[in-house]
Amino acid sequence: MCGIVGYVGREQAAPILLDGLSKLEYRGYDSAGICVYDGAALQVAKTKGRLQNLIDLTRGGASLPGTSGIGHTRWATHGAPSDKNSHPHMSDGRKFSVVHNGIIENYLPLKEMLEKKGMQFHSETDTEVVANLIEYFYAQGATFRQAVRKAVARVEGSYALGVLCADVPGTVIGVKKDSPLIFGYGQGRNFIASDVPAILKYTRDVVYLNDGDLLEMTADSVTFYNTHGEVVEKKTEHVTWEISAAEKGGYAHFMLKEIYEQPKAVRDTIHPRIREGRIVLDDIQFPAEYLKNLRRIYIVACGSAYYVGVHGKYIIENLCRVPVEPVLASEFRYADPVLDDTTLVIIISQSGETADTLAALREAKCRGARVLAVVNVVGSSIAKAADDVLYTWAGPEIAVATTKAFSTQLAVMYLLALYIAQELHTLPPERYDALMAALQRLPEQLEEVLSPENVTAIQYYAAQYFNNRDVFFIGRNLDSATCLEGSLKLKEIAYIHSEAYPAGELKHGPISLIENGTLVVATATNPALFDKTMSNVKEVSARGADVLGITIRGFEDAIHKTMDSAIFVPQTEVLFQASMSVIPLQTFAYYVALMRGCDVDKPRNLAKSVTVE
Repeated sequence: MCGIVGYVGREQAAPILLDGLSKLEYRGYDSAGICVYDGAALQVAKTKGRLQNLIDLTRGGASLPGTSGIGHTRWATHGAPSDKNSHPHMSDGRKFSVVHNGIIENYLPLKEMLEKKGMQFHSETDTEVVANLIEYFYAQGATFRQAVRKAVARVEGSYALGVLCADVPGTVIGVKKDSPLIFGYGQGRNFIASDVPAILKYTRDVVYLNDGDLLEMTADSVTFYNTHGEVVEKKTEHVTWEISAAEKGGYAHFMLKEIYEQPKAVRDTIHPRIREGRIVLDDIQFPAEYLKNLRRIYIVACGSAYYVGVHGKYIIENLCRVPVEPVLASEFRYADPVLDDTTLVIIISQSGETADTLAALREAKCRGARVLAVVNVVGSSIAKAADDVLYTWAGPEIAVATTKAFSTQLAVMYLLALYIAQELHTLPPERYDALMAALQRLPEQLEEVLSPENVTAIQYYAAQYFNNRDVFFIGRNLDSATCLEGSLKLKEIAYIHSEAYPAGELKHGPISLIENGTLVVATATNPALFDKTMSNVKEVSARGADVLGITIRGFEDAIHKTMDSAIFVPQTEVLFQASMSVIPLQTFAYYVALMRGCDVDKPRNLAKSVTVE
């Protein structure tokens, strides 16, 4: 959740650190700070609140001289948001400064041990334990690197660390376990960061660290060490996407930009994987014999990615006739799932760093299941840990509320279902061909969804309903799964109480909450279930609800017999219709949040990459 930047070079460090932190604001944070070695001592500046507060405090970094340093944006876990709990944290003797992303689970016994040794603590955080633990081993005669290595060996939990030592100027050490950390090569300068956008302005050549890796960098060199302390060579990756992809490009918010990028992102995800009328899953091979022996598929994820999994259940079961169970990653390990070599576990995560999802992946592998990861970030922890990986070529997604990552994950579900169906021959040739044709038309149809006419209508309805206190989303079958994501978007960015229910469940309790003026968003894109959903619409209308419909073109007359307000999307294959209907729901949430004065890209209490359980 937090953001880390580290720099060693010949230029003043503080402005570069602040610039890097500004590129990590999307991760979510409630405080920010930097530490720079000024030639005599480690100097720290940190403050609660937005990064702009820190920029103002340091006059854009001008007040902190020095050419090496570390920076951090914090999202509070241990200790309330405050200046004293902000990172970086100094050791008691002020020889070491540490920034940390993750959670130290055994910090209390470590703190008690260090206090008995006479060390004092000045914050409520778990991170300060790391700084003091490093100093403790350093005082016993360990070198800077040895002290860091000994400290992390005593630590239980997750961490990405950036560490400075006052006795070793011009050196930064980074080390990671279960939290993201990358290294960036520069000319006469080197970097560490939580994510590529922080350093893309300065370098395109990066190394993705593995768990247990430690690096020691100066302005002109870097040495990588594995868990055993052995020097290792690391593969350098070249970042090909442009920095403009991580900038707003004239849009008011990243979220709006990313909504409009969905047709291209879906095209980039689908088209390279269709060759000569067949699905090709990159270098992944699922032999027909393996697929025939599959007894179950689990789809494991959190948040929006989990809702993709709910869609995946309907799609894969329909096309492949294999049982599919979507499971929340935070519950997967504790459910004692039935797993063996006849089970495929599909792990979905935009960042590839989601802590609960990574833990579920490891559990699945320990129990003998094959694991396929669907992620957006190349070189991420989940991508490295899985047996196979399918990348969603969404490009960088900066807004906390996912849009194009969701749509490309859905596209991968379509590809995967069709691949399994083609290998198992579960579809007649004409049905398979029709589905393939519909899949390839999706990007063009998504552009239609985002036509000025449609977006204007969505803005109008947002203006009508932005003051609603409670909103309910209803639908059947895949529409029900889409409603889950539409409801989540309103909660995330507009702070409106919102619930999603299968329409048939209304009479089993939720309908008691419907009263005059309650907004009900009814998604009805399946012609076979349209009349059923309209019956539920009539039930809520009779109780005073205002109903906004999402349906397919051609149903204008039918839907206007039941409700006055509706948004129409192009019709596609029923199993792919969610790709059409989710975009109006995203856009509706965006404009509602805007009209309520919310910070769309950085909603309160949320982070882009949830790297703690």
